[in-house]
Amino acid sequence: MAKESMMAREVKRAKLTEKYAAKRAKLKAEGDYVGLSRLPRNSNPNRLRNRCKITGRTRGYMRQFGISRITFREMASFGLIPGVKKASW
Repeated sequence: MAKESMMAREVKRAKLTEKYAAKRAKLKAEGDYVGLSRLPRNSNPNRLRNRCKITGRTRGYMRQFGISRITFREMASFGLIPGVKKASW
């Protein structure tokens, strides 16, 4: 499980990105790169990282489900994800 501080930092970045999205788009359209550089660094959407909703893990993230591969496997084994079952042949 990821540290609480790392997950909290990611939430903070998401809020900053949302707050400055319109201003960033406007400055970008005008080509004002000096103005863009004055915005907070964490307001850039490139700095966001996909994290598992349950564990906070960044690696092995599955976009379709919003969770990591490990959590996905556990949940699928217990039948907690509708429409997903373990393959056997």
